[in-house]
Amino acid sequence: MHYKAIFFLALYVVSVGDGGHKPCVQTFAADQFDDDIEKKQTKSSFFNWWYMGVVAGSTIPVFLIPYLQQKGWWALGFGLMVVVMAIAMALFLLGIKRYKKEGPSGSPFTRLAQVFVAAARKWRVSYTSDSNKYCNEEPHNTIAHKLLHTDEYRLLDKAMIIDEVDARSKRRDPWRLCSVTQVEELKLVLRLIPIWLSCLMFNVVQAQTHTYFVKQGDTMFRSIGPNFLVPPAVIQGLVGIIILCALPTYDRLFIPLARKFTGHPTGITVLQRIGVGNFLSIITMVIAALVESKRVSVATHHNLLNNPQAVIPMRIWWLLPQYIITGVADAFTIAGLQELFYDQMPEGMRSMGAALYISMIGVGNFVSIAIIDVVVEITSNSGGSWLGTNINRAHLDYYYWVLAVLSALSWCAYLWLAKVYEYKKVDIKKQIDV
Repeated sequence: MHYKAIFFLALYVVSVGDGGHKPCVQTFAADQFDDDIEKKQTKSSFFNWWYMGVVAGSTIPVFLIPYLQQKGWWALGFGLMVVVMAIAMALFLLGIKRYKKEGPSGSPFTRLAQVFVAAARKWRVSYTSDSNKYCNEEPHNTIAHKLLHTDEYRLLDKAMIIDEVDARSKRRDPWRLCSVTQVEELKLVLRLIPIWLSCLMFNVVQAQTHTYFVKQGDTMFRSIGPNFLVPPAVIQGLVGIIILCALPTYDRLFIPLARKFTGHPTGITVLQRIGVGNFLSIITMVIAALVESKRVSVATHHNLLNNPQAVIPMRIWWLLPQYIITGVADAFTIAGLQELFYDQMPEGMRSMGAALYISMIGVGNFVSIAIIDVVVEITSNSGGSWLGTNINRAHLDYYYWVLAVLSALSWCAYLWLAKVYEYKKVDIKKQIDV
């Protein structure tokens, strides 16, 4: 019994470690690049290769570990992971003296809270477009670049207006008067929240690759030759392989080609990249629905509807298109979200931006569960659940169509948000000496 306690304790330790590691290591690596135009292009490419490394690390075990488990070599499987992590840690420590490190600059949440409080305290102050009445003073050693003023969320602009009380005060009260940059930092966070919400359906679609896609494959013909049976979960590794192929193709072929037409340094903007991936997720669900209709049709033709354990004479390779498009969509959206939530967050909150992006995956899974519960509740009351235990008698294809429609609505909302989105405006001429 005590071994089980140790096992679950280890799982919780891994979860805590992941929560601290994933947001910080990506941000720390990206911080090694400068913010000039040339380095920005390199940084955009970095996010492609970074995600490629992450995918490679998660894809290889999908093919290796199940084989070791089938052989009963569980200890060897876990032991290999320990050795790999030890090597990775050693490599990281080798460069510790060369890394570019950002010093602490106070709590970023305090800076954001000050803007809310200052704006609330000045709710009677009239708006002004006179930039001379804006506070441009920034405490030393807080940020590397000043941000230019934007017209969104004008209510917050009151926090940076110097009124009569501020003018008479000998010392600036940070809870009553904030700098332009400080106000713009809060605006950056507020702009990203709708983007975060509009991309949740993308992660709902991604969740299907680990659940119902696998359940579909489990009922299909999976033999390769007389002696080898493809485990349905292993086909998930195909998504990783597609991503590993798509990312270098995007970086080396798509970007230079798109750059010729758009003139943009990265071919297309990061929001356009995310939008392409979101659109492909709709196509994924449409194809999945059509394939599921075909699978049920074959089961009906062979009188297998009442036998959920039977192998339907339809090869598992029918699932390849939906897995392939899922991988390509990942290469566009996930890498794009990583870059967006790094580049468009305030300088002191970039790790939080990475955490916000990663949280989409977890929240997307919870949303997927909620949608399933709603679908089961509604369809069960009408006589037959779309997601029953007998997948042949259920209507999984209808469920996929529901996800396709929800994804399409979410994509339309995203298009509008992307159209009105205002990118961060950095005042390069007024860099702060830190």
